[in-house]
Amino acid sequence: MKTLKISGWILMVVLAMTGCKKTYNEDDGSSNAAEPGVLKGEITAYTKLTNDRTWRLKGYVYVTNSAILEIEPGTVIKSDTTQKGALIIERGSKIIASGTASQPIIFTSGKSAGQRAPGDWGGIIILGRATINQPGGEATIEGGVSRKYGGGMNPKDDDNSGVLRYVRIEFAGIAAQPNSEINGLTLGGVGRGTVIENIQVSYANDDAYEFFGGTVNCRHLVALATADDDFDFDFGYTGNIQFAVAIRDPQFVDAGDAGNGIECDNENPYAGRTPYTKPVLSNFTIVGPNNAAGTAANHNFGNRWRRGTRFVFNNSILLGSQKGGFSIESNATAGAYKRGESEFKNNIVYSVRDSVRTGSDVAADTLTKAQMLVKAMTDGCNLLNSADANSLLVNPFNLLNPDFRPAGGSMAWSGATFSGSLFNSFFLPTAYRGAFGNSNWMTGWTFFDPKNGNY
Repeated sequence: MKTLKISGWILMVVLAMTGCKKTYNEDDGSSNAAEPGVLKGEITAYTKLTNDRTWRLKGYVYVTNSAILEIEPGTVIKSDTTQKGALIIERGSKIIASGTASQPIIFTSGKSAGQRAPGDWGGIIILGRATINQPGGEATIEGGVSRKYGGGMNPKDDDNSGVLRYVRIEFAGIAAQPNSEINGLTLGGVGRGTVIENIQVSYANDDAYEFFGGTVNCRHLVALATADDDFDFDFGYTGNIQFAVAIRDPQFVDAGDAGNGIECDNENPYAGRTPYTKPVLSNFTIVGPNNAAGTAANHNFGNRWRRGTRFVFNNSILLGSQKGGFSIESNATAGAYKRGESEFKNNIVYSVRDSVRTGSDVAADTLTKAQMLVKAMTDGCNLLNSADANSLLVNPFNLLNPDFRPAGGSMAWSGATFSGSLFNSFFLPTAYRGAFGNSNWMTGWTFFDPKNGNY
């Protein structure tokens, strides 16, 4: 069966690149000969964006009808400034955006340097046919996009929506309607056949990354200066993620919602739907504002696990979160953690306020803060004071030129383990904790001053 699948894929690509190839300037309703380099409407056949021009997204652009959108390394795609763009890959269609470290693919604002701001356009939405825990196995994605995701009663957890590799997504998060912003990268029911690695989301006006169910695995994710949550998990997501980093801008956060490094829910309101949301995460570095001058009030927690979720968060660093490092909310979430159905192990935590905390909706006979402290330390975690935290990483709070590698003599160089939930073929064992060891995998393709970049 595997041979047949591979052969079918090769045949499809060969056909697409020969007789079915589409030049995007054709006047077929999705583009216009008078607007070369503009993407709008629907993409219904194989389409390739080349790096010899800057492309423009005009309004919501849908890749549908099992089409493939291929994007060359080094391509720049900007949003229209009046009819703000978004890119939506529908179920059955694919995006092949495989950049390189020297030629990343860039999605960004259409405004000039110095004028760019969060919410200048929508973002990227990928919709797949993997499992979600909503009624009927499918749902409509948020953000004013009336498109379905999830596999219904016959989900495909190995579903393949394509490749995102060495891609930057900047200034996304337009609100299509009140309280319904699009995230930098939204993944709805995306399957593990999809490749998501080496992605940087910068200055998103909502979440940097949000996973609505699905099984997709990811590596090397970067979140810079997110308004809301850096990583958000919902509706039965059960994938693996290793090597991820987030750094928050102390003076920028959503004024109406608290911003967290991780926010994770099973569903709202909690009804015990399965599969439970249970991300399996290792080697994260989440850097909060650390009470810097001018820190905005809505910066919140490093980890926020709530509404009945399960989780694995191991071998990671929470540094400088404003109101708490490791937060558990709801009796269902707390009970699962206490029973060992969730893991928080071998982590290093420093928070301006409590390193660990329980929400007001957690009953004392379910889990107490004192019990959390004992369990975290028993499970190999180091809970630091500010003096310890200052010598942990090389230069973690520098927004324009951060260095998240362990400092000389830091406890972050050791202490990681990869047993139990992390003992599978996806995870690459490390001795160090956090997203980085000696090498800096962000070198060459990330950019920390996109407001002033010359694209």
